[in-house]
Amino acid sequence: MNFAENIRIAFRSVRANLLRAFLTFMIIAFGLMALVGILTAIDSINSSLSSNFSSMGANTFNIIRKGTGIKGGRRGRRKVGPQITYDQALKFKTLYEFPAVVSVSALGTSFGTVKYKNEKTNPNVVVYGGDENYFQVAGYEIEYGRNFTDNEINTGRNVVVIGTEIAKNLFDKKQKAVGSIVNVSNNKYRVIGVLEEKGSSSTFSGDRQVFVPLVNVRQNYGSQTNSYNVSVQVNQAIDMDAAIDEAIGTFRKARNLKLKETDDFEISKSDGLFALLQENTKFIRIATIFVGIITLFGAAIGLMNIMLVSVTERTREIGVCKALGATRKNILLQFLTEAVVICQIGGIVGIILGIMIGNLVSILLDGSFIIPWAWIILGFILCFFVGMVSGLYPAMKASKLDPIESLRYE
Repeated sequence: MNFAENIRIAFRSVRANLLRAFLTFMIIAFGLMALVGILTAIDSINSSLSSNFSSMGANTFNIIRKGTGIKGGRRGRRKVGPQITYDQALKFKTLYEFPAVVSVSALGTSFGTVKYKNEKTNPNVVVYGGDENYFQVAGYEIEYGRNFTDNEINTGRNVVVIGTEIAKNLFDKKQKAVGSIVNVSNNKYRVIGVLEEKGSSSTFSGDRQVFVPLVNVRQNYGSQTNSYNVSVQVNQAIDMDAAIDEAIGTFRKARNLKLKETDDFEISKSDGLFALLQENTKFIRIATIFVGIITLFGAAIGLMNIMLVSVTERTREIGVCKALGATRKNILLQFLTEAVVICQIGGIVGIILGIMIGNLVSILLDGSFIIPWAWIILGFILCFFVGMVSGLYPAMKASKLDPIESLRYE
């Protein structure tokens, strides 16, 4: 018997015992579905995060107060450095001579509301203050309207640029927002711009924010603005390390730190945060693969049991095959092929379900749709391995049957 004939016999056996085969490969399918589904969701979310971080600019870094950044490794309370004051941030912006764009910004409140006529948002709007360079450095694009002027920045006028989600909620058309007067946390502002859609994650929405001049944030939210953020966009990404080194020296001057004093601020980069997220998801992947292998091991035990029953039921058939000239190797290959075929059918079903469920979870978390070729290949390899392991003993038992005794079997 050649390989093609073994495949045909395997499918004929599956059709002959359809319900039993169906239950067997569905056990394998559900185990593989969980494995591929979780890994697909992780990869899809990582892909979305990578895209979001890329939009922030690979050549951008922030200067923040010490102890407020995200760090990997061991957990524990970290000493928080002094606040970055408004004067220190502006002094840095003036002193920094590296070929780069510097922006100073600050959070006003995370619980703001925006009202226009009878329409009102939920009290979860982020009110943020920025200067004339903020949108460029932060990776925002203005779809309608314009940026802040120098006069508006310096005087702190009540003008606002709103996110696209807020524009959609308050106005019939986003372009109608420009020029309108809205109420932001009980203060009247004129809308001068609407941002392009930024996208969001489960914990952050770049479209549910409004931006006002930095001086305006100081005037209206001064008590809540506990520290200012300094962002730097380097002209060339290859100059990032040199730009950071000069930024550290310049900011030490702005903070009036002495030579013996250590830095009381931190440099935060978007690619560093993404690397940390990838590092953490690596352990989730390992745990998922381990759980998936255990599940498939249970499915292998069930398949081995089914194959042993099949050997017993087909004892006479084995005797007839041997009487017609089939060798032990032929019988061994026939039952091994049958076990592998059942596993691969279950694997195909599991992979399809896993891709669908994984991407569904990812879409619900604002991720992107992907086809995880690496996990598809891993799934087929695992299914082949499970089929070989679970079918080996039954196949060996079948190949060793005596043809005379097998023909007598009832």
